Amino acid sequence: MSGTLPSAGRHAEHWEIPRTHDAVHPSHRLLRVLRPLGRTWFNRRYDVRIYGAERIRRRGPFIIASNHIGLLDGPMLAAFTQRPVHALTKKEMFEGGMGRALRAVGQIPLSRYEVDPRAIKDCLKVLRDGGVVAVFPEGNRGAGELQRAHAGVAYLAMVTGAPVVPVAIFGTREPGGHLDSIPARGARFDLVYGPPVYLERQPWPRRQAEVRRATELLRNRLVDHLVDARDMTGRSLPGPIPGFTAQELFEGLDRAPSRKKKHDD
Repeated sequence: MSGTLPSAGRHAEHWEIPRTHDAVHPSHRLLRVLRPLGRTWFNRRYDVRIYGAERIRRRGPFIIASNHIGLLDGPMLAAFTQRPVHALTKKEMFEGGMGRALRAVGQIPLSRYEVDPRAIKDCLKVLRDGGVVAVFPEGNRGAGELQRAHAGVAYLAMVTGAPVVPVAIFGTREPGGHLDSIPARGARFDLVYGPPVYLERQPWPRRQAEVRRATELLRNRLVDHLVDARDMTGRSLPGPIPGFTAQELFEGLDRAPSRKKKHDD
């Protein structure tokens, strides 16, 4: 009968609230082609060390949650994760040639200053299709210490039941490096995948208090992994980005225009 909702079948979960039957699963065909080229570029230019990549299984949905310290964090995850990764990326980058390139390799634009239902549904679509989504819970590049986290990762995990794989990145910004700095050739990069974290799948409605509790639990697990990864690799984080406070970075760099101008000068 017309208008009825499917109750079974491969795509039935797309009709669960929030419904994603009409959301977009970005294409990753080009990303599959470019990933080997990206790995080659990184390996030729830098001393790249990967730990625990096998934690991303060949099948099934996964959420990657990484600290965020440098401009090359996203490309690193895309190049070295064993499966195509759809990363949430600030929508300001989806302009001109850069925007076309990001869309071509399957990245998902996100508005950071308001609830973005389209981005959320596109991520849920990918996960419900058995794909991999990457999120930087801190929201912006910074010290990478995961002192605070946005709720998006926990929400996606609560809706889909997908495991969250913590990732710790070291080396992609040197101590004292500015916002868009890139380390010199030969620098050492460490990418450490941690044990998956499982949050209990929560049926609709998912209350804000539940999401906040799950977010803090998840943040604590991410910090634990960051500490373990630091001890294992002997690496340290680069510290704050000069010219910005932690609060400005968390709320969004675009909200601190005077600091941004001073920093650029």
